[in-house]
Amino acid sequence: MKLLLTSAGVNNKSIHDVLVDMLDKPIADSNALCIPTAMYGHPWVGPGVKTWQFISGKSENPMVDLGWKSVGVLELTALPSISRDRWVPLVRETDVLLVAGGDALFLHHWMRQSGLADLLPSLKAVYVGMSAGSMVMAPNIGELFVGWTAPTGSDETLGLVDFSIFPHLEHEMLPNNTIAAAESWATEIQGQAYAIDDQTAIKVIDGTVEVVSEGKWRHFTL
Repeated sequence: MKLLLTSAGVNNKSIHDVLVDMLDKPIADSNALCIPTAMYGHPWVGPGVKTWQFISGKSENPMVDLGWKSVGVLELTALPSISRDRWVPLVRETDVLLVAGGDALFLHHWMRQSGLADLLPSLKAVYVGMSAGSMVMAPNIGELFVGWTAPTGSDETLGLVDFSIFPHLEHEMLPNNTIAAAESWATEIQGQAYAIDDQTAIKVIDGTVEVVSEGKWRHFTL
């Protein structure tokens, strides 16, 4: 499985180059599916105009607008109501999944409910996450990032990587996302964790982790 876990999309040349390398072919020859589901669970980003901006490639976070051969929409909340034959082949054939930010626990819930979570480990597609779309791959997100309340009441997520992610480190619009806050969060996580800013991504291929950055990041191993 190939993962490119970003804070704010494909924001610089370093992350872009890594994505092309992971695809093993040009973006212009690659088919994408975008997943906006996490946005609906977060009051800052959905529903409404920001969800449309993500899907249409008009957001400030480069993902959908990179020049793909084609882009489709995979809305996870709709999948339990339609036949798996309608969407599973589509997911298996796509080259890349572009997963929006929003609420990580809401996204996790619908990944489980839809059945996508079960497919992810076997997919050949590159998974590109942004913010919550990246955080959902972790074992848990930490109490700091709990917004939408999961039916289980826990902060557990997919656990497809063995580290957690603190996104948007030192973002000017998020004054509480300081390195001190990240340190406190990491102490609570009590496991491997990364704090990454919007110019940073984490590349994971078959369990091998590499940080790709033109900005700031911190690795915690508590």
